[in-house]
Amino acid sequence: MKQYLLSVIQPAGEPPAPEVLAEIGRNLDAFHDELKAAGAWVFAGGLHSPSTATVVRVKGGDVLMTDGPYTESKEYLGGLCIVRAPDLDAALAWGAKATRATTLPIEVRPFFGEADS
Repeated sequence: MKQYLLSVIQPAGEPPAPEVLAEIGRNLDAFHDELKAAGAWVFAGGLHSPSTATVVRVKGGDVLMTDGPYTESKEYLGGLCIVRAPDLDAALAWGAKATRATTLPIEVRPFFGEADS
């Protein structure tokens, strides 16, 4: 089976109210439980805001580190989930469930090559 990345697209700005976040958390827990029960779970996690990022790159043979995100944007990667799915259609079905749980856009992308079973 292939592995697919489900990326949570988070809008910049203030987070939702605590009661809204609590509901999203419950929905995500249920989504993750469903992934595990189906044998599709690989990994999932949320990310801190882009302001906590450090970009590491090579320039002229030196390794440079820069505080802050790689690019400034109105949206950013807020979290991710890696799932096992037999094909893109199945991965998109998981993406549809993820967008319902998070209330946010989900980008679905396959990894190169075949994943180990």
